[in-house]
Amino acid sequence: MTRIGFFGILGSGNLGNDGSLDSVMGYVRERYPDAQLGFLAMGPEQLAARYGAPATHLQWYEPHAGDATGLRAAGLKVLGKLLDPLRTWAWVRGFDVVIVPGMGVLEATLPLRPWALPYSLLWLGVTARLTGTKVALVSVGSDVVRKRGTRWVITRAARLAHYRSFRDEHSREAMRRMGVDVRGDEVFPDLAFGLDDPEPRPSTGAVGVGVMAFHGGNDDRARADEINRAYLGAVKRFVRLLADEGRPIRLFTGDVADDEVPAEIVAAVPGADIVAEPLTSLQDLMRQMAAVDVVVATRYHNVLCALKSAKPTISLGYARKNDVLMETMGLGGFCQSAREPDFDRLVAQFRELEDRREELGAVLKERNRVVRERLERQFATLSESVIERSRA
Repeated sequence: MTRIGFFGILGSGNLGNDGSLDSVMGYVRERYPDAQLGFLAMGPEQLAARYGAPATHLQWYEPHAGDATGLRAAGLKVLGKLLDPLRTWAWVRGFDVVIVPGMGVLEATLPLRPWALPYSLLWLGVTARLTGTKVALVSVGSDVVRKRGTRWVITRAARLAHYRSFRDEHSREAMRRMGVDVRGDEVFPDLAFGLDDPEPRPSTGAVGVGVMAFHGGNDDRARADEINRAYLGAVKRFVRLLADEGRPIRLFTGDVADDEVPAEIVAAVPGADIVAEPLTSLQDLMRQMAAVDVVVATRYHNVLCALKSAKPTISLGYARKNDVLMETMGLGGFCQSAREPDFDRLVAQFRELEDRREELGAVLKERNRVVRERLERQFATLSESVIERSRA
């Protein structure tokens, strides 16, 4: 019996990460229906309930986080960092293969400390090498990390993996620039493209706006509040413009960290026709997106779901990965930065997007066909290069 584990920030409220897992789980359950599965993740209770397989906390400290403050909390964190390598070793040795399903595990485009996920990923690689378990980083995201400590941990974790593939050429090139030999690594589409397409719905004239609690990335901590004010100010102004034109608006999020943003926008535009329904998965997000004509979004997987749904899209993005995705799907001219949003340009992009909606929708449908074929090759390669070899 094949034993397959899954590792990462999973089950904790990030819809993009969980969508990537859903995509790989669909492949695994179809190809290896008798496989023994397990999770080392941030939200083990949710994963165990969803998939009916045992799940363990990624970090020992997490279950204790709500019960400790001050010196006790600091002490428990230190204790957890000492215990986590042993816990990881005990978990890893129970599997033939551990899959890290997509996600931006090799980047720091949002605030990230080296002793958080990078530390856990490093020990995953170390313990896997000691136990003979294969680690597969599957269609993951990367970017050049400037913080020296975080970069050191991430690159060593990447080197310890038995298999790596990247979700775009930018990610592979970033790892090469950080000193990792990527000559044998392939580029495949983001795993979320493997999810089922939503049912089409008739045009409603609605505009989808994907919002985020955005404060910049690792290098922006000194001006995080300034970035957040500029970003939310532009989004509120854009929503107010849509409301003044009588357009229905649907607000989308992508992480539990974003939950308060829709309410802030609704309060800033009283009387507008705004719907902000709770989301539980990327499939749920795409079902809601099916009711809109065009999308303006910030989170990477909000943008991806809009493109996958063949919705003409503007990326008000926070990292190069947003731009690369838009270029890949033929909409590279509809990007700008969430750090320094240009409202007048956003409006001009929106007008052009609406004027070319039918044309761009056809482009997206063709690009999606090509992407899906490439992703099927990713799953075939994962079987041939990792899972089947682990069973030999």
